This record gives sequence, structure tokens and C-alpha cells, in this order.
Amino acid sequence: MLSRIHTWTFCLCLFAFVGLAPSRVVAQQHQTLPHPDVNVPADEDEARARITHDLEKRAAKERAAALKADTDKLLKLSVELKAYVDKADENVLSLDVIKKAEEIERLAKSVKDKMKGPN
Repeated sequence: MLSRIHTWTFCLCLFAFVGLAPSRVVAQQHQTLPHPDVNVPADEDEARARITHDLEKRAAKERAAALKADTDKLLKLSVELKAYVDKADENVLSLDVIKKAEEIERLAKSVKDKMKGPN
């Protein structure tokens, strides 16, 4: 009778152990899975790259808008300079003509630098 009780106890323990074994495997699998916060640096790098790209894109748009405004002003100054030169006498150059030419030169350099882009 005692051996039967031992046998039954052994069988119950064996079934309990076998029944718990899959849950232990599942528990071990949960422990080995990476925590969702582990991927945060990659997400931060991706976000930083996206922000940098957006800032570069915005800077390029602003540079293009400034370039357009400067070239429009350059055209206007050139037309004014031509008008002054056409009106001027061949012996007399007005101080306004010289100032206008210097402003055109400065603006042309600015346009050239903006066309090169940020370096």
C-alpha cells in the first residue's frame, strides 16, 4: 500500500513538473525578449536624422527665397544703373551711379555665395 502511495505521489509530481515545464519555457522566453525601451536609441537617431533633414530642407527653401529676392533686387538696380548711365553726360558720372554700381557688386557677391550653398 505504501508503495502505491509513493507511486501515485511520484506520478502526480511528475505530471505537475511536466505541466509546469511549458510555463517555465514561456517565462524564460519572456525574460529573453528585449525590452521595448531598448530600441529607443535607434528611434532617437531616426528622429534626429528626420529633424536634421527637415531643417536642411527648410534652410534650402529659405536660401532659394533669399536668392530670388536678391536677384530681383539685382535686376532692378541694374535697370536703374543703365538708366542713370544713359542720362549721364560722357564727361560726368554721378555719385549715385558709383553707389549703385557698388551696391550691385555687393549684391552680386551675395547672390554668388548663396548659389554655392552652405559650406
